[in-house]
Amino acid sequence: MSLSFSEEREELRAVVRSFLEASSPESTVRTLMETADGYDPRAWEVMGGQLGLQGLALPEEYGGAGFGFAELGVVFEEMGRVVFGSPFLATVLAGQAILRIGDDRAAADLLPGIASGETIATLAVQEANGDWDEAAGTTRATASADGWRIEGTKMFVLDGCAADLLVVAARTGAGVGLFTVDAAALGLRRTPLATLDQTRKQARVDFDHVSARLLGAEGQGAAVVEQMRQLAVVALAAEQAGGAARVLDMAVAYAGTRMQFGRPIGSFQAIKHTCADVLIEVESARSAAYQAVAAAAAGDPELPLVASLAAAYCSDAYVHAAAANIQIHGGIGFTWEHSAHLFYKRATSSRLMFGDPASHRERVARLLPV
Repeated sequence: MSLSFSEEREELRAVVRSFLEASSPESTVRTLMETADGYDPRAWEVMGGQLGLQGLALPEEYGGAGFGFAELGVVFEEMGRVVFGSPFLATVLAGQAILRIGDDRAAADLLPGIASGETIATLAVQEANGDWDEAAGTTRATASADGWRIEGTKMFVLDGCAADLLVVAARTGAGVGLFTVDAAALGLRRTPLATLDQTRKQARVDFDHVSARLLGAEGQGAAVVEQMRQLAVVALAAEQAGGAARVLDMAVAYAGTRMQFGRPIGSFQAIKHTCADVLIEVESARSAAYQAVAAAAAGDPELPLVASLAAAYCSDAYVHAAAANIQIHGGIGFTWEHSAHLFYKRATSSRLMFGDPASHRERVARLLPV
């Protein structure tokens, strides 16, 4: 498994980086993180209508571009470099869940809107304990005369308040099922959660006898939820690698211009060693993320293993790099006015999002043939 960066993918990187630099400067990030939805609708429209990012890995028959996870990995890495606030990750995961459940009619109905950016979607799986392994948890779906109804509560739903469509894991008599719920459905209540990372919105979603549409057949949801967990982990690892690289760039640039005792602080051995250590971690994180992206793109059977390896390493590397960036900046690095804290909060929050490094190392230990 290897991830090659073809001319086409490098062109994609250049286009995405240019767009993000223009649409997501620090001033915009700070403005959006104070809003309820946390994203710029105009930028979202450009992403879908002009760049085609939301449909990048969706089939052409559903309005997508027909590419794969390798291209998505490039996009997530670049988004990590600017602490981009948008429902992109949530929408990608929901779209992939709809695609992979194998319900052609639902795919034809729902994916074109997701691909164009008209529909913001999210995946609602986790409950109070934050565990994906339990899939539907205690949320239940029951069949009634007028269709399916869902009862329960989902926690930590990415962009749950901004989403137009929710893909919900719920238990049925046959096991775990996946259902779509319209955001305007009666009995649906969405509550924003206060989180460390203000640039990434999460919500609690309560279902009180909410009307839902079954995707595929009863009992098919658990396998797809596990696939989505793996893809979510890989996407986040790529984002973390991009963020870690960015904070290293910030630290090196500051060390080259900040003067103390008549010389740049970057000339001091302690700063040199810190930057060198972070560089090793950043390059290793990038390698781990690329390996996981390649596995996801190829549908490699080792994806569960390499995804957790990437998650464990990239999570720690990003936190270490973001903390080192603050230390190298000194007093100014601890202030609200400096951007260092935005990256540190993103790094710390992302470290726990789809399982912390310890849980991923436990998963690796179980998967290794020893």
